[in-house]
Amino acid sequence: MQSAPQARPLFGGALSAVIPHSATDISELREIPDNQEVFAHAHTDQSLIVELLEYQAQVSDQDAARYHFEDIAGSNKASEPGAFEVTGVVAFPKPELSLLECSCAWMLTGTQRVSKFNEEARDNVTIHLGLFRLPQFSTDVLITFNDPQLISPDSSSAFSVQTHREPWTVQEFQRLLQTLTLHNPGLFG
Repeated sequence: MQSAPQARPLFGGALSAVIPHSATDISELREIPDNQEVFAHAHTDQSLIVELLEYQAQVSDQDAARYHFEDIAGSNKASEPGAFEVTGVVAFPKPELSLLECSCAWMLTGTQRVSKFNEEARDNVTIHLGLFRLPQFSTDVLITFNDPQLISPDSSSAFSVQTHREPWTVQEFQRLLQTLTLHNPGLFG
């Protein structure tokens, strides 16, 4: 019988959430910005990023997830027509959340054609994005689940296609969103 998954401390314990199985903390391998926690699946090319961003007061709540998705597309150099698409945006019901301090929460699903490490090869990646708006802390908490669907044979990620064992699921991502908990509001300054 498996034990229930344990919440993992984030940002020095100021937040916590249940992170999916086989997660490697990337900060143990390389420098990560202070406003991010980054995890990679040990056997696939999937990744999770928990990010504290400035609250975008000029963006309405219902457009905020799309705003951040398009910002990620720009960072991924995937903002040209046809390189990104939003396939769904839904409000996350507050009674299902542990982060009671948020004014609202959204989940977006979309796709982007991205390259890793400035390679020419582009991979088709499904991006699941969870957004928690905390205007009282001037913060948007953005959680991104990158789930590659079609990896170019010329990509440096092509090796991971053969080792695609027990990938993370959307349900595990939703559990992460539902279990995100604030323990120390001092995190937001």
